[in-house]
Amino acid sequence: MIRINDNYLNLQDSYLFSTIAKKVAEFSKNNPDKRIIKLGIGDVTRPIVPKVIEAMHKAVDEMGNPETFKGYGPEQGYEFLREKIVKYDFESRGVNIDPEEIFVSDGAKSDCGNIGDILDIGNKVAITDPVYPVYLDTNVMAGRSGTYNKETGMYENIVYIPVTSKNNFIPECPKEKVDMIYLCLPNNPTGTTLTKEELKKWVDYAKENNSIILFDAAYEKFIHNDKLPHSIYEVEGAKEVAIEFRSFSKTAGFTGVRCAYTVVPKVLMGYDKQGNKVSLNKLWNRRHSTKTNGVSYIVQRAAEAVYSDEGQKQIMENIEYYMENARIIKNGLKEAGYTVFGGEDSPYVWLKVPEGLTSWEFFDKLLEEANVVGTPGSGFGPSGEGYFRLTAFGTKENTVEAIERIKKMKI
Repeated sequence: MIRINDNYLNLQDSYLFSTIAKKVAEFSKNNPDKRIIKLGIGDVTRPIVPKVIEAMHKAVDEMGNPETFKGYGPEQGYEFLREKIVKYDFESRGVNIDPEEIFVSDGAKSDCGNIGDILDIGNKVAITDPVYPVYLDTNVMAGRSGTYNKETGMYENIVYIPVTSKNNFIPECPKEKVDMIYLCLPNNPTGTTLTKEELKKWVDYAKENNSIILFDAAYEKFIHNDKLPHSIYEVEGAKEVAIEFRSFSKTAGFTGVRCAYTVVPKVLMGYDKQGNKVSLNKLWNRRHSTKTNGVSYIVQRAAEAVYSDEGQKQIMENIEYYMENARIIKNGLKEAGYTVFGGEDSPYVWLKVPEGLTSWEFFDKLLEEANVVGTPGSGFGPSGEGYFRLTAFGTKENTVEAIERIKKMKI
């Protein structure tokens, strides 16, 4: 008899964005004359910048030359890319990272889900709420969640940390002891982030409780406030308690190219059943080497080009394009009478839905009346109910039109 992993049966409904896609497809089928503007899924619309394309073309040519052809590369990533990451993403901000602590992969989403492979299923998990669904769903799949309570919308073994307007989107450290803590800053979905002082409280908590912080910094390039940290390692002592995930998807338009990296410091330790310290860097290296043959040479050369002077200039132009969209969304929604958050150091705008509507009801209203697609807050967790997310990753023309449509809606 073929037994399945029963934990998958504990997942609720379908994946959030799959549900949205089905709803939009059905509406489109029934209303073929309507032009739908999608500001829901955080996929980019700007093309990959010329400097990166140039590097990819050059790498393709190398692959066609027997003298420069590359087969299997190092699973952890080529040195030319790892060294650039260290220099430009960390040394530039006063953080000392060893290239051997960098692991190049096909996406931060993959790494955020896969990191649980090296951590015991008995670990107590804490997530901010609302939260990027991957953190929760992958722990449900692993068996850490316990049973789902339909009345509360929560899993029994997960610690939910509310992040709402009531606490100014500043999550408080749990009063109980937890082992694994997921933090996404700037936050997806709320578009808000934390100061260095606020982040230090989490590092201190993790040290006191022998916890690990799983820090998703996929949107750090969108931070415009010079006083805000881009990396958790800017906080003293964080390398002893944190793993950081970074991505080229949104910063360099690599959503379809696929490249990211994870930082696992050598000083970061876990514990075996006897209480002995074990290097998580070594465990992740073992897992990474066993389950992947690494990212293609062509893609890594493309990622390297991101760090050139010209590459940096070009990707920052794209980022400013998206942040202008965020300003258009935020200002337009304010003019229309909505209460809005985020959109200043992140490409996401988080708004309160009109009174009397659930977030999914507002999704339907927005789709039917304005033909605009967003993401209902409840899809990110119980504390997301009453909120809604719009993304700045559309074209400027579509963004302007979407906001004009929304302004005409009755709220």
